[in-house]
Amino acid sequence: MKKLLLLIALSLISTQSFCKEPPFWGTIFIDPNIVTAEDPSTFKNISYKGQSPRQMYDRRSSWVNLQAFLFEAQFEDGSIIEMQVNPEFKDKSMAEVEAKKYAFLIGQLPAVLRKDIQTSWIHKGVNPFGGGNNNILIHTGQTKEYEEDGILEETLIHEASHTSLDSYHAKNYAWQEAQRKDNHFISGYAEENPMREDIAESFLTYIAVNHRSDRISPKLKSTILQTIPNRIKYFDNQNFDLSIYSK
Repeated sequence: MKKLLLLIALSLISTQSFCKEPPFWGTIFIDPNIVTAEDPSTFKNISYKGQSPRQMYDRRSSWVNLQAFLFEAQFEDGSIIEMQVNPEFKDKSMAEVEAKKYAFLIGQLPAVLRKDIQTSWIHKGVNPFGGGNNNILIHTGQTKEYEEDGILEETLIHEASHTSLDSYHAKNYAWQEAQRKDNHFISGYAEENPMREDIAESFLTYIAVNHRSDRISPKLKSTILQTIPNRIKYFDNQNFDLSIYSK
């Protein structure tokens, strides 16, 4: 019965006409202050584990097998992430700079978004970040652009949502019901990709209105709450570990 209801909900979402134009193109751009470089991180320390073969995804060339620099990043809750750095960074010291930088940024994520991150691939190149595969994909040339726009931290929330939320919630009947009740999307990107991008696009706005409302304008908060109230309620009902936003 549950499977039947889910199929019906999926069908409704794919065929229904949503009544309003999404207010944003993409939510990582809505406000650069939702999380900033000055916010706390649960990153604790990092240790070098040498170079070993790893299969990594690189947007410049697809899947590659590399003799990666490996670092073990530890976090305050005891979790560990293997930071895998492309050997194009030449030596251990240069690779460690990159590994530490992104371990700190990953440590700024709430526990719920770190829970399925096991590795991070770090490459050069001006290419978009990525989530999924129990991983966060980094291209350091793209980092500079995100930093210039002030949205590096917001981008990582989006990508980590793919890694740690999508597989649990995208096909959840209650989530599909929230989409149906809201009757429109928070962004054009979510509307174009309702199964693949809606959770990641919506979760950042949930953090903004429920945990960073003092950092965004009343108008932005109102727009989010008026556009996806049922999705916001859905996230709130999950009892996610978002305690880092209370530090």
